[in-house]
Amino acid sequence: MFSFKLRPLFFPQTITENFANVIHGLNASHLTDLVIQRSKRMILDTLGVGLLGTSTEVFHKAIQYSKIYRSDVSSTVWGHSDFRLPPLYAAFVNGVAVHSMDFDDTWHPATHPSGAVLPALLALSEVLPQKQKFSGLDLLLAFNVGIEVQGRLMHFSNEASYVPKRFHPPSVVGTIGSAAATAKLLALDQFKCKAALAVAASYAGAPMANAATQTKPLHIGNAARHGLEATCFASLGLQGNKQILDMESGLGAFYTDYAPQFLPTLQSYSWLLDQQDVAIKRFPAHLGTHWVADAVSSLRKYLVESDDSVPISRIKRIVVKVPDVRYVNRPFPNSEHEARHSFQFAACTTLLDGSISIQSFSDQNISRPELKELLSKTKLEHPADNKPSFDNLYCEVNVTLQDGKVFSERCDTFYGHWRKPLSTEDLKKKFHSNASSVLSVEATEGIIETVDNLEKVEDCFVLSAFLKRDTVNQSTAPSISW
Repeated sequence: MFSFKLRPLFFPQTITENFANVIHGLNASHLTDLVIQRSKRMILDTLGVGLLGTSTEVFHKAIQYSKIYRSDVSSTVWGHSDFRLPPLYAAFVNGVAVHSMDFDDTWHPATHPSGAVLPALLALSEVLPQKQKFSGLDLLLAFNVGIEVQGRLMHFSNEASYVPKRFHPPSVVGTIGSAAATAKLLALDQFKCKAALAVAASYAGAPMANAATQTKPLHIGNAARHGLEATCFASLGLQGNKQILDMESGLGAFYTDYAPQFLPTLQSYSWLLDQQDVAIKRFPAHLGTHWVADAVSSLRKYLVESDDSVPISRIKRIVVKVPDVRYVNRPFPNSEHEARHSFQFAACTTLLDGSISIQSFSDQNISRPELKELLSKTKLEHPADNKPSFDNLYCEVNVTLQDGKVFSERCDTFYGHWRKPLSTEDLKKKFHSNASSVLSVEATEGIIETVDNLEKVEDCFVLSAFLKRDTVNQSTAPSISW
């Protein structure tokens, strides 16, 4: 007697399958006006900080490394017209540039979403056949898929809601986001989207111990490159674990409380970027230092009149009340990267100068005797109610004078935070300041105009044409069609 087991007619969908189906199924009609508006701001800001970052030492080291891989199939290196790189390495060096000063956008739960996605998309868009050109709307859709996937993955863990301790988030979710975005741009089917996610997961992860060093910008560059590389492998039929997002030994390896969740249905899709904007920084440093700078800026008026200097000798003690984030607790930073990750440096520099700028992180400014004297009078305190979350942390600063007077100010939401976003005027001023250090006025204005009208642009290659020009005149500037 034979016995037969009937196979079930329905197999429950996995989280990984769900993600692959949504990545494949989303189209431009799902984008809302608010998502388009916010993502265009992110794109403009990312291009600006990336262009500025091409002047940094870590970017030039990445260039020297990547020149080994030059080939006939190549993409633009932002701000350079004299050479190009294969798309994987163009994505890598441009991603390094975006994060080289810690000037790129930040989201909640904590990650830098744009730098892992935009360089990969622009590099890929340049090397495909001419008949396969991508519109600005194609770029916007793929970009937002990459941003959305990162946000959804960050919500798989309560641990991710706090400032990270173990893994640098963009090295984890940014790699997956880059794969999702480039898979979308290439219109891969559900099976290859799933494979791209699986391959990307094996590239993911970088330890927080390399924060405040020249290595940290490589995390973004690698996320952009490896996500694109994963998509390339998937497009060739390479396969990985088909449940990579479902398993504790998959993406769950990066989180102690991993709890994957399904995405909304395509019929009623709701974007995270519709629900919450990103933070766009006013100066190039760890996001937590922006609360410190705003609090000290408000307090400074009690100590300084008009253009007078800060009365350092009258100051007895400076107390900065912030969350206990150890890698941003650096009493005496010795490099620009350490200074960008120092609550103390942000407080004392703002007190001395009234603000923080790109120039604040020069060796000359970091080594000022008056700054070191203020740093020696500064200590951090960590109130129990001040949680290390970018959504609800605060900074309170108390300055005690030698005569016993105490001045205090508190910042709950700095200007540039998602609850208090930069105005369009200030965003464009930031972009102008950053991009004009590398590009001509014509190219800088061309990028602003192109991003402003990105959903109408017929061929997004025009962005790369502007990005590669050191000097542009009216006769050589690319034309924009929409």
